[in-house]
Amino acid sequence: MSKPVIATIIGDPAGIGPEVVVKALATGAPHKVSRPVLIGNTEAVEWAVGVTNSSFTVKKITDLAGVGEDPNTIEVYDTGRIGPDDYELGVESAACGQATADWLKEGEELALAGKVDGVIMAPINTGSMKLAGVLGQIIPPEPGSTYLTLLNGPLRVVHLTDHMPLADVSGLITSDLVYGAIKLIHDSFSKWGISNPKIGVSGFNCHAVGKEDEEQIAPGVERAKAEGLDVDGPVAPDTVFRRCVDRQYDVVLCMYHDQGHIALKTWKFDGNCATTLGTDYLSMSVAHGTAFDIVGKNIASHEMILNSMLQAASFSVGAGFVE
Repeated sequence: MSKPVIATIIGDPAGIGPEVVVKALATGAPHKVSRPVLIGNTEAVEWAVGVTNSSFTVKKITDLAGVGEDPNTIEVYDTGRIGPDDYELGVESAACGQATADWLKEGEELALAGKVDGVIMAPINTGSMKLAGVLGQIIPPEPGSTYLTLLNGPLRVVHLTDHMPLADVSGLITSDLVYGAIKLIHDSFSKWGISNPKIGVSGFNCHAVGKEDEEQIAPGVERAKAEGLDVDGPVAPDTVFRRCVDRQYDVVLCMYHDQGHIALKTWKFDGNCATTLGTDYLSMSVAHGTAFDIVGKNIASHEMILNSMLQAASFSVGAGFVE
């Protein structure tokens, strides 16, 4: 079986995206499990090769035929969205924001056309996207259609709700939403190579005792259990993540953004990567920003983007988690 083609968008070219992407490729690991290609600006990647003291040849392409075969070459799918004179390193700009949005759209189009097997987004800058008026293109949809998922080693966390005021979360938790999320987790993880995943569902209130836990979360869990899914909950929020780290669960469904993010980033920061359940194609990203203050210093960690590349390759062929 041929290796999957995994496309990585370089992120905002004024940030650390290009250099951490190049550093990840320089480990040699992505080429062993995939055929990597970048989406972005060729000159930004050439600059990153120089900054990181890498020995790659950089090649501009507009056709993905035969892409990713040479481990000594970085191929950049570059449709001329931005030039090296259009932005300044470490500075927000509408030019970078627009280019980022264009590259995200290109990655989506390539994935939906079956030309790539997964798309990864290196760090973007929301300030630049606001200046370009395109930030609304990446605002997450209403709960129930897609679910943000963070992964790091044995701890994997799916968020029932994402960016919203905590005061609004209670009214959004319904048994139907909980059941639907559990079912999607089961189906997605099974497709990715984790047969009949063990799912822990976090409670909403302290010790999982409260109106939402009893009237909405528990019935959603019981409905999934009745269909044969391996699910437990609601589990006390202060223990459920530890139990996942200890491998009692393959994944935790949490109720809101910080409930999951705090647990995962406290457990381990380097290596975090993210995906979204419910999309029409495999997409992944990292859990850090553009770090304008250290651009070009070659000190930014590449662990998150590397893990995203390796995990995307593994998921795309149904080979499960990479640890």
